[in-house]
Amino acid sequence: MSDDNSARLGLPYLAAGQMQKHVTLNEALTRLDALTQTTVVSRGQAAQPGDPDDGALYILPAAATGAAWAGRAAGTLMRFEAGGWSVVPAPDGLIAVVLDEPAVVTRRDGAWTSLGEALGEIQELSRLGLGATADAANPFSAKLNKALWAARGPSEGGDGDLRFTFNKSSAGDVLSLLFQSGWSGRAEIGLVGDDDLRLKVSPDGAAWADAFSVDADTGRCAFPLGAARIETTVLTADGAWTPPAWARWVEATAIGAGGGGGAGAQGAAGTVRFGGGGGGAGGISQTRLPATALSGGVAAVIGVGGAGGTSAGSAGADGGGVTLSLGGTLILTARGGQGGAGGDAVAGLGGAGGVGDGAGGSGGAASTAATGDAGSTPSAAPGGGGGGGGLDASNTARAGGSGGDGAASRVSAAGGTGGSGAAGSVGSTSSLPDLSRAGGGGGGGGASISAGHAGGAGGGRGAGGGGGGAGATGFGAGGAGAGGVVILTAIG
Repeated sequence: MSDDNSARLGLPYLAAGQMQKHVTLNEALTRLDALTQTTVVSRGQAAQPGDPDDGALYILPAAATGAAWAGRAAGTLMRFEAGGWSVVPAPDGLIAVVLDEPAVVTRRDGAWTSLGEALGEIQELSRLGLGATADAANPFSAKLNKALWAARGPSEGGDGDLRFTFNKSSAGDVLSLLFQSGWSGRAEIGLVGDDDLRLKVSPDGAAWADAFSVDADTGRCAFPLGAARIETTVLTADGAWTPPAWARWVEATAIGAGGGGGAGAQGAAGTVRFGGGGGGAGGISQTRLPATALSGGVAAVIGVGGAGGTSAGSAGADGGGVTLSLGGTLILTARGGQGGAGGDAVAGLGGAGGVGDGAGGSGGAASTAATGDAGSTPSAAPGGGGGGGGLDASNTARAGGSGGDGAASRVSAAGGTGGSGAAGSVGSTSSLPDLSRAGGGGGGGGASISAGHAGGAGGGRGAGGGGGGAGATGFGAGGAGAGGVVILTAIG
């Protein structure tokens, strides 16, 4: 213990019989003024200020400059008073408020450190606000842009794990995380009213929909509104397609193009003249593949519908096939339907349906003794075109046959009606094309003692065109077949 200064703050003592006692007392009071409720202007300002306030304190940073500051160690506590600077010895334990940050620092082992770091432990706080005001309803409140929680590793005395524990009093209580937008709830996840994990969402904070739940007893997941993501792409022209990254499976359907109807015969009375045969429909093929197997993308070739016969007795063109390839290897094929034969004095045969997993409907044949044959109606594939109406030797005109219905056992697409003294009508498209795209065959055109009537075009996808009707002075052209299609459904 010194006889001249106090042990901790270094305040000078008055000596017995000392002259000028007021000088020593004033020095002690000045130092006590600096070390009591200590407030420093800055601890980061390196340049000595030119006109500081009387009594101002500064903690010097490294490499401070100025006549009184230069050369002094970082952390020196400097005081300005009565026009001069002096060093204030700072004992360990001194607490200072830094005004320009703001921060609270303390002297520890001869250096300044943050008060929080020095404390190391804060217990039994009733409220804490970070950038916000905590209140009774929200005793912990924070307003910030980022937050970081990191596990303490073994080198730091931890085990590398980080686990948050949340607890509620009973099963009937709520333990959840509520996510809001503009202070209106949008999602909530947790144990809401029971011990099953739940997620619910809302568009407005009022109406809520349960997205999923996990049964605490069995671990089974339930998705009240469904969980799979489905996206369908329809290709009606040649092109490439790659499954989306989220897809797990791909369902592919290929429908070949329909054949065109044949043109009816033309000739004077006294001969038998057949209408053109209906075009055959394209076949249908389906498969399901893992999306990972198609990650390189697939190439589709889409056949076009066959044109109808355009000259007396000419056949309709075959419909084009549809293929799906992976790296040059065919993985799915649906053949196009054959074109209907042109009418002549012997027959007007319908075209065969294209093959696939399911064959397309065949075209109906023409007749001179009765109505032309209807196109075939398959259970899942497109319908064939109806046969064109014929003329017998005495010029009795026959009606064209109706087109076959597409996908009769599914979402059916009606075939076109055969013409009676009129053109055959166009086959229809399914009323629910997302469920079935197989179209109905075109109706056959009716015969006429003048010019025969045209066959109707195939409807939807893959349907055959109707055959044209026979005529004495002109022929009925065949209806065009419908084009093919590839339908790709990604499932995630």
